[in-house]
Amino acid sequence: MTGAETEDDIPLGERKTVTDFCYLLDKSKQLFNGLRDLPQYGHKQWQSYFGRTFDVYTKLWKFQQQHRQVLDSRYGLKRWQIGEVASKIGQLYYHYYLRTSETSYLNEAFSFYSAIRQRSYYFQVNKEDRPELVVKKLRYYARYIVVCLLLNKMDLVKVLVKELSEEIEDYTQRFNTEDQLEWNLVLQEVAAFVEADPVVVLNDNNSVVVTSNRLQEGGVPPLEQGMVVGQLVLADALIIGNCNNQVKFSELTIDMFRMLQALEREPVNLATQTSKQGTLEPNEKPAKRENPHKYLLYKPTFSQLFTFLSASFKELPANSVLLVYLSATGVFPTGHTDYEGPYDFGGVLTNTNRDVVNGETVQKRNQAQKEMHCLHPGDLFPFTRKPLFVIVDSSNSSAYKNFTNLFGQPLVCLLSPTVYPKSVQDQSQRGSLFTLFLYSPLLAFSSVCGLSSLRRGMWERAQEFLRKVYRDIGQMITRSRTIDQAFLQFFGDEFLRLLLIRFVFCSAALRLHKLFRVSVHPPPPPPPPPGRCVGVRSTDSNARCVCVCVCVCVCCRSVGASRSRTRSSPSRTRWRAASSRSTSWSWRPCWTCRVYSGTTRWRRTSAPPQGAVAGV
Repeated sequence: MTGAETEDDIPLGERKTVTDFCYLLDKSKQLFNGLRDLPQYGHKQWQSYFGRTFDVYTKLWKFQQQHRQVLDSRYGLKRWQIGEVASKIGQLYYHYYLRTSETSYLNEAFSFYSAIRQRSYYFQVNKEDRPELVVKKLRYYARYIVVCLLLNKMDLVKVLVKELSEEIEDYTQRFNTEDQLEWNLVLQEVAAFVEADPVVVLNDNNSVVVTSNRLQEGGVPPLEQGMVVGQLVLADALIIGNCNNQVKFSELTIDMFRMLQALEREPVNLATQTSKQGTLEPNEKPAKRENPHKYLLYKPTFSQLFTFLSASFKELPANSVLLVYLSATGVFPTGHTDYEGPYDFGGVLTNTNRDVVNGETVQKRNQAQKEMHCLHPGDLFPFTRKPLFVIVDSSNSSAYKNFTNLFGQPLVCLLSPTVYPKSVQDQSQRGSLFTLFLYSPLLAFSSVCGLSSLRRGMWERAQEFLRKVYRDIGQMITRSRTIDQAFLQFFGDEFLRLLLIRFVFCSAALRLHKLFRVSVHPPPPPPPPPGRCVGVRSTDSNARCVCVCVCVCVCCRSVGASRSRTRSSPSRTRWRAASSRSTSWSWRPCWTCRVYSGTTRWRRTSAPPQGAVAGV
């Protein structure tokens, strides 16, 4: 009601409109606040609640659109209130994306967030002397930035960061608040996140080209006709991050962000969303599920991690795979025991406690006590009752090289290097090189080669070479008669196939690189249990990874051509193969990546396996 009007002066129909709007508004707030009490794990426990919340917000949004004039005059509806409803709908879609991993909901969240900015719903907030309203506006900007980061809209992110910086400055000057440092930290985290990629792709006008590394149509080499592989499907993935001093934003480290995108398909073009921004109606019908469901766990305690693992294991469908990705600080054993079991090699630290400072894992407690939040290989043994795919990116990844397959189910464990050259260690704040290879091999390969930028044409030609590398690696794996069958069991799923292929490329590139040949010393493997595959070096001319090494050099030729022309060496990198009777392959050194002779191949150590451990 406005002015001197009383309730009796308002027509009955308009009074009912205001009453219905207030009911929907209160109901929507009640349901939205209840979302925080829902468990983040399990599907049946939260889907019905989300459905009711979507239903109420859909009615509320349509209702305010249909009765805007009455609500403006009789209720005093302000534009920031409309923006708040739109922001809540955007949050709903974002959280539904986190729970379902469907990027279509991420696009919906972007549509509502962008409409708030385009229609200036929060513009009048700065004119009101209410700091809590300004905080809502700042939080909207932070959420909008997160969605844009996930959609790789880096140009828009930079614009939003600039606007957010101006809003924060105005907010702190007007209200003299104590949370200025917190908001400045948000700005610093976003800036570091945007600059995390070690290599940028440039257009002819030196503008940065944003490249997507989600799974695209035709991005995975197809299986050869008639090739028989496993029919397992990646259904669930736990992405766990706890790397000290690594770039992060909104409880998402750069490694978690990259692995998140590596396990998603490229979202549908936003043309469908932008075309409907005139009405901007929530879409309740979910799209077909194409991505594996993911849990993002930032610094989880052991109890939290075990709860999510158990819930995911319980709801894993038949013929499906559970993926566990660990990006965390290593915890090393304090001493040797007579019997070294699955809990005596250390593991990875999922939650930093007071005994860990600046990444140092020095135990200040009794040496007989093990770290509470350390995930040991033995902690995962119960979950090997179903197909399990493990990726460990840690300074103590070697603790998992003795991962035992107790139940005969398909099992693969991919391990990162434990030692890096100093030049790579200096870049660790911007993310792990191993995860970067699994996310974007060409980006990682260019970084190893010391490149900080590439022209777009060179990038596209190198990507074309890389597609040939993928095809050759895929054929090498499927045609091998000695490879562990566990790899083939997972090869039917496109996400897992691409991860395995990228891992082989990473292994070959690092083992043949001069810096890594000096710096990376994989621990000598113990006597392997039955069915264990071990990465080994070989100069055998029949080694099946020789095609990978050739393709690595071909890729080097593409990436390093511009640099090699500036030297006194020949204008292009040359390689030659020894005669067919020779037992080795050799290349002339590439000026960019310094690849030398040698190959990598897989050797099966014993009889028919169902599990495999692979280390770079």
